[in-house]
Amino acid sequence: MKSPFKNWTPSQVLAGGFLAVILAGTLFLALPFSASNGVSIGLLDAFFTSVSSVCVTGLIVKDTPADFSVFGQIIIMLLVQIGGLGYMTSASVIYLIAGKRIGLAERLIMRESLNVLSMEGLVRFTKGVLYITLVIEGIAAVLLTIRFTRDFSFIKALYFGVFHSVTSFNNAGFSLFSDNLMGYRGDVVINTVIMANIILGGLGFIIFSDLYRYIKKEIQNLSLHTKLTLATSFILTLSGAVLLFVFESYGSSNTMQDASLFDRIVVSLFHSVSARTAGFNSVNIGDMALDSLFVLIVLMVIGASPGSTGGGIKTTTFAIMMVALWSAVRGRNDNTVFRRRISVEIVARAFLLTTMVTIIIIISTTLLLLTENISLMQTLFEVASAFGTVGLSTGDGGVLSLSGLFSSAGKIIISITMYTGRLGPLLLSIAIVKGRYPQRYRYPEGKIIIG
Repeated sequence: MKSPFKNWTPSQVLAGGFLAVILAGTLFLALPFSASNGVSIGLLDAFFTSVSSVCVTGLIVKDTPADFSVFGQIIIMLLVQIGGLGYMTSASVIYLIAGKRIGLAERLIMRESLNVLSMEGLVRFTKGVLYITLVIEGIAAVLLTIRFTRDFSFIKALYFGVFHSVTSFNNAGFSLFSDNLMGYRGDVVINTVIMANIILGGLGFIIFSDLYRYIKKEIQNLSLHTKLTLATSFILTLSGAVLLFVFESYGSSNTMQDASLFDRIVVSLFHSVSARTAGFNSVNIGDMALDSLFVLIVLMVIGASPGSTGGGIKTTTFAIMMVALWSAVRGRNDNTVFRRRISVEIVARAFLLTTMVTIIIIISTTLLLLTENISLMQTLFEVASAFGTVGLSTGDGGVLSLSGLFSSAGKIIISITMYTGRLGPLLLSIAIVKGRYPQRYRYPEGKIIIG
């Protein structure tokens, strides 16, 4: 019998695979024993939670520690792990453990999932991804467990340590505390470990591979991708932290009026890091000043780096646009950074991606404004958080995300936005049109006045 997926492109298989994992997660989370009270949370809320988990977002319409049983919480953690690595990477690991051969079709899909340029050494790279993930999550889990033993029994501390290690490395904002990490606002250990996990998970596995080869002296210089990613990530994190510190310390916000200078620095740095697709919060986001919320929106839309567990347009996309704009202002034809020229095609793709993202955010925000009675800033913030797969929210006045107040239509809109943000609009568009078609002709050039 002919397989119905034989003619599918890798992008279509990847998009369909994520959807299949989401639907499977929905069924598990809708089971009565996934809920703390033994009564199903319903298909819609189960679907929303599954999308938020697989898309490593963290927006919640049910209180994770209160509304889900341990079984339900473990399902969420597993979905986050699968979504963070990419379902195809997870499947490849199972293939390798079972000793099965990974064929060309699987390698093509793995290349799409890992966002790498070549299939050379792809299986070895996948093994490296698994190793890095286990090592970093393991170390973070141990450190968090040691810290949580001061507050809980060892078994509970271990469970909390593992859960928060997995969700933070995979840049998902799920927490086993109803107030997220607000109870640990100034805790050095918790904040440091969570921030380190978020940063490492958001850099991208390509960066780890490049750094490893550089340290082993297999290459003489770091790649342009690594240099640009590290530089952009540092600048965004530092500038975001400075702006948040100023706006929250000296603005109209009530989040840090009673905090010490050290706590203000920690909170500002933590949320600058967390806004880059993680979604943990140590203060009430709904109490932040409007200018702080706007800074967070910008950081959320930019997101993490290519090939990472995070979402957004990606740091390199933002950096390429800034380089191109700077070159245009100076009247230069070539876009150069770190003594390397960036091709016109890459620049065009960066602007195309950002334009598509802007359109998606505008459409989602407009639809929510039509279906929900929520202010523009709150709606835009929720949409940016969903698309960037972040999980930060101005809240429903309690412990849930703002999405908890939405109607069924609103929750579906946010779910679609999270799904689109995780896969990326370019990948989705390619999946829908089944690849690219060669252009067989060109029209005469026309002149248009702009500006």
